[in-house]
Amino acid sequence: MITIKTDIMSKFQLPALPYAYEALEPHFDKETMTIHHQRHHQAYVNNLNNALQGSDGANKSLEEIIKEVSKYSTAVRNNGGGHYNHSLFWEILSPNPQLTPAGKLADEIATAFGDLDNLKAEIKKAGLGQFGSGWAWLYAKSDGSVGVTSTPNQDNPLMDIQSDNKGIPVLGVDVWEHAYYLKYQNKRADYLDAFWSVLDWNAVGKKYEEALSKYNKN
Repeated sequence: MITIKTDIMSKFQLPALPYAYEALEPHFDKETMTIHHQRHHQAYVNNLNNALQGSDGANKSLEEIIKEVSKYSTAVRNNGGGHYNHSLFWEILSPNPQLTPAGKLADEIATAFGDLDNLKAEIKKAGLGQFGSGWAWLYAKSDGSVGVTSTPNQDNPLMDIQSDNKGIPVLGVDVWEHAYYLKYQNKRADYLDAFWSVLDWNAVGKKYEEALSKYNKN
């Protein structure tokens, strides 16, 4: 599990990946993973730390900042979202993934979408329908049910700027071009199809259970 750490000055740090950069091949290539993590995610962390200087956000957790992001600058929104989103993304990927959901999450997916294939189709539709950069999400609602949405840039369903489709993200797929262009070029659909081969439903299920705990639904 990736832990989002802070130093004694409450500045955020880049989380280490729990697998090697080449571990997700052939689906996600080593070069993309290296650049995506070391350059893109690191830049979000650096910029977030700079943007928080002199604000009360320097003493808050990342989740607390994201949940009330409207209080902060655009730089905090963009870079805080980038840090939160990527930290979740790395954590739900695995070279040895559980390929199907189980337990209550599986039941909620069946209720909301009929079956896993329909959910995958909805995620793909959301990812392909997001014009430009952004993310596609599976998120837990306050009543414990699940939904699919997309957000632009580095926004996510947890942010208080979301008027609709608001909740706790449990699965996110990055559809910024930097996430796939070296291997898939402009074929975003192929990248979204490959995503399921490295998505660990065990990790997603744990995030869903954590969301239920935050909603006091357990």
